[in-house]
Amino acid sequence: MSKYLVTGGAGYVGGVVAAHLLAAGHAVTVLDDLSTGFRAGVPAGAEFVEGRVQDAGKLLDASYDGVLHFAAFSQVGESVNDPEKYWRNNVGGTVELLRAMRDAGVRTLVFSSTAAVYGEPTAVPITEDAATAPGNPYGASKLAVDHMIGGECAAHGLAAVSLRYFNVAGAHSSAAGFQGERHDPESHLIPLVLQVALGTRESVSVFGTDYPTPDGTCIRDYIHVDDLADAHLLALTAARPGEHLVCNLGNGNGFSVREVIETVRRVTGHPVPETPAARRAGDPAALVASADRARERLGWRPTRTDLADIVADAWAFARRDASGGNDE
Repeated sequence: MSKYLVTGGAGYVGGVVAAHLLAAGHAVTVLDDLSTGFRAGVPAGAEFVEGRVQDAGKLLDASYDGVLHFAAFSQVGESVNDPEKYWRNNVGGTVELLRAMRDAGVRTLVFSSTAAVYGEPTAVPITEDAATAPGNPYGASKLAVDHMIGGECAAHGLAAVSLRYFNVAGAHSSAAGFQGERHDPESHLIPLVLQVALGTRESVSVFGTDYPTPDGTCIRDYIHVDDLADAHLLALTAARPGEHLVCNLGNGNGFSVREVIETVRRVTGHPVPETPAARRAGDPAALVASADRARERLGWRPTRTDLADIVADAWAFARRDASGGNDE
């Protein structure tokens, strides 16, 4: 059994990864200030410490085998309006975390990075060798952390893996209950469309219907949160001292906005009215990952790649969440 610190483990992805670690027999400490996470998102069996990532030094000691770092603000629009918040937390917080890890002798890190570091792609699918040109402070802050981690590996022998996510969706279920996507405000497509199916939102806005895609709407790569969590556990094993490994995580298939909406209609049996809207600045026509490196270096094989299955899991969680945790 190993012992891990999960920063941001009360959030959507961090909480599911913590649950996977526990299921694998590891001891888990979750550090989260609950500014965007939820206490209910911390899986049963994990030790919970309320605090900021800058407080990691108060927890870390030689008993920890590694850190999985999810503690970051992630709203693109907010990052444009309040960039200093993102530099202070995402970058400054990681500076303090790396120092705390070095002081405690904890030498393995898995970092939650993002496809936002690539900006507008010049080719699809996107590989890790693609040019990085983030179009907003959120993506820029994550890229800065990637560079910082690379320096830490070269200078101090850290073993680190950065996992660049595309669109994470779905929900995790276990004997302890469901863990799924819950943001305030919500900005991700699948939970927004499910809110319409639930009747808590009148319609879903379709931002741009004239893109150079088969149905005119943006295409995105959706990965099931359980597949994503599997990759984090594999990354802990694949990390090597002095190396900073960067891997994309995605389904490898693209689904358009209209395909997602139609899938939600089919899975839920509810109508989902659409409202056409203008394109959003900086929205690429297509973002699809090449995850070949994750397959080769991590031995990762996503198994939950069907969009209908991803939506069905998210729908099951959304219904339970809306009803206070009771089946309808």
